Order: sequence, then structure tokens, then C-alpha cells
Amino acid sequence: MDILEVPPGDPRLAAVFPVMQQLRTELDEPEFRRRYEAGHPQGYRLAALFDGDECRAAAGYRLFTNLVSGLHMYVDDLVTAEAWRSHGYGRLLNTYLVELARNEGCGSIHLGSGVQRRKAHRFYFRERYTIASFHFVRLLGGIT
Repeated sequence: MDILEVPPGDPRLAAVFPVMQQLRTELDEPEFRRRYEAGHPQGYRLAALFDGDECRAAAGYRLFTNLVSGLHMYVDDLVTAEAWRSHGYGRLLNTYLVELARNEGCGSIHLGSGVQRRKAHRFYFRERYTIASFHFVRLLGGIT
């Protein structure tokens, strides 16, 4: 098993996409690649856990500094392929992210999780995440 940073244009993105699509169901592969290529110069990265050529879990994250948290990691996406959930892959990938954040000097890791994802929330609590705030969204498409 290997956890790899997968840059834009890497052929392994073809194996990462079906796993990430289980979380981001609205994305087709061309849009997934377009968004990743656009986000990469802004610091968005993908890490993926592979067993041979098969991607079993993937995470999208950023390291950045703001006033409220200082230098921190924000995990935008963290997903294990449905067939491989509860086999420890999510924990391994999360451990990788925690160590990466520590090595980069981050003081914390933040992530958001949809309110409907109860099984994911149990995982995050087991991994020692806490609920620290509400996350609000205002959609800007045509309605003011």
C-alpha cells in the first residue's frame, strides 16, 4: 500500500476519480480534472491511498494561513471507496494528513462534512475531530 501525492495530469487521476466521485457525485471526470488543475496553483492538493493500481481512498486538502487559525490544513475532501469502507483505509489516509500537517508546522486541521453524512461524522469523532463552528453557505446563482 502506498499513499501518494497525485499532481494534475498524472495518469493515476483516472483511478482517483471514481473514488472522489463517490463524495462529489455532481462531478464528471473532465470537470474533476478542470477544477483540480484550477485549484492546484492556489494550493489544492490530492493525496490517494493505492493498493497496487487500485485507489482505495482519496483526500483533497490545502495548507494556508488565515487570521483565525494561523497556518493550518483544510481538508476539502476525504473519501474511502464504498467497497473498502471500514477496512482502515480512511484512518491510514487521515494519519498521513495529520503527519503532513505537523511536518509543515500547522497548528490544526479543519474540515467540513455535509450534515447528512452521519457515518463520516462517527469516523471524524473517532479520529479526534470536534465540532468547532457552523459552516454557512450562500449560493449566488441568480437569486439575491
